[in-house]
Order: sequence, then C-alpha cells, then structure tokens
Amino acid sequence: MDFDIIIVGGSFAGQAAAIQLGRARRRVLLLDAGQPRNRFAQASHGFLGQDGHAPAAIMATAKLQLAKYGTVEQRAGRAVEVHAIEGGFQLLTEDAQTIRARRLILATGVKDSLPDISGMQERWGSSVLHCPYCHGFELNQKPLGVLASSELAMHQAMLVPDWGPTTLFTQAAFTPNAEQEAQLIARGVQIEKTPIAELLGSKSGLEAVRLQDGRIVAISGLFVAPKTELASDLAIQLGCKLTAGPTGAFIAVDPMQHTSVPGVFAAGDAASPMANATIAAAAGVMAAGGAHHSLIYGLAKQGGASSDKAA
Repeated sequence: MDFDIIIVGGSFAGQAAAIQLGRARRRVLLLDAGQPRNRFAQASHGFLGQDGHAPAAIMATAKLQLAKYGTVEQRAGRAVEVHAIEGGFQLLTEDAQTIRARRLILATGVKDSLPDISGMQERWGSSVLHCPYCHGFELNQKPLGVLASSELAMHQAMLVPDWGPTTLFTQAAFTPNAEQEAQLIARGVQIEKTPIAELLGSKSGLEAVRLQDGRIVAISGLFVAPKTELASDLAIQLGCKLTAGPTGAFIAVDPMQHTSVPGVFAAGDAASPMANATIAAAAGVMAAGGAHHSLIYGLAKQGGASSDKAA
C-alpha cells in the first residue's frame, strides 16, 4: 500500500484528521481539491483560538503545521473514482494518478444550492448567511431576515432575534400554524407572506429586499438554509449508507466516524447535519482516532457497521 490512510478533503475536518495521524507517525496522504465550502466566508467565528480569522488563513496555517510531520504528504488533486481492493482501497484522481491505502477518511464536504433570487449568489457568505452563531454578532443588532425554504425556517426564526429584529419571509414554503405563530410573535418576529423578489445593496452588502408586490423591507442580513448535496460521490461509489438531513443527505457514521463500509471513515459537513467549524474539526480528530485504532486492532474490533473480518 502507498499509504496507511488517505484523507480526501483538506478543509478543517481533513486537516484535523491529518495532524492527529501525523503525530502517530502514520503514512498519510491529504488530498485536497481546493474547493472548501467555507471559501465564500470572509471570516470564521466561534472557532476557539481562531475567531475572526479568514478560513483560508486558518487552513494555510494548518498546512504549514502539517508540513512538520514527515509522514504526512499534502497533495492538490481531486479523487474521481474509488474501489475497495484486497487490504484497502484504490483511488483514481482527476489527473489519472492511482493511489492505494489501507483506510479512507472522507472529508469531502457538501455543496450548497441557494434559492433562485436575484442578488443572492453574490452575497453568499457576506450578508446572506446560514448560521447566526457563526455570523450574527457582526451584524450589530440591525434588522435581519430569515428566508423560509422548509419548516426548518421556524427554528432559525426563533433563534435569530437574539442577533437583531427579525422578519420571517415565508416564501410560500412554510406557513406557521397558530401555535408557531404565537411563538414567533412572542419573540418579536414579523411574518411576511409576500415572497422576496430581489436583494438590494452595494456589492456583497445587503440593505433591503424588494418583495414581489414592490414593497421594500430594510434588512442587513438574511439567513437561509440552502439545500445541500455531497460535494463528492466517493461515498456513494463505495456504497456508504446515507442519512436524510434537514437540508440534504449526509454520510451515516458511528461515534468513531466509521461509515457503514468497513475501513471507510467520514467527517465534517459530509457526515453531519451541523455545519460548524468546531464540530467539523472535532469530527476529523475522531475519524483519525477511529481509523488509527482500526489499523491496530483490526476492523472486527470496531463498533457499529464495522464488524467485518480484520484487515
């Protein structure tokens, strides 16, 4: 085998896994296509020790730190095909490289599909946001909006008033029942049933939204829950079990981040409905531990779906 473990995906989860395994002196390849989900965000917030730093800067620092570990190779590239082989797995990259390893960690992330509203795409990560914990504080208690695409909007609309006066735009996608409406009113949430037609503001900033009836509603930030899909189909190629989440399917894992396929682990947004830098990094650490333990004890010693013969 070329490596003990290949980690596919080099954002927070993948890098966190790599540094653990490098410190265990395991032969690791960190393969990264360079398209992290967080590339649209200007800063990462709520990430202990990294609050306010740009995601790209955090990853650049981690890359330098990983370079200290001689058993970790960092390589740019996209894995397009994967097969289980005797004793491990074989990856084929976009540039026709074939790489083999005894274990895989999939930290491949997800892709966001934003609502088709004028002005939405160019503001994604700046004033159109997915997480108030990550970005709400910087909006300085200015008027905010929640854009409904499903009943998940109820959860967002109940949270967001802690960061500023909030309007829930139902978009004909979610209609609060009487109990829900009472809860929203108690939180001071305005309910707007006329759909948003356009976002207004300079460049990536948001100043207001234009409704389909022509009215203008002033807001400085709009929270959305975009539909998501796995950014890579490697888990599907391998036959990993998927689980339905509130915005899209994600890879099912056990407490050690082991998937339903023996020897394959997953971490980060691809394996969690919770999109958060801290959670992604922690899952990467856990996946590294799970993969490392499986190399020592064999897959038969692992829990959950990892009950095949030791490899």
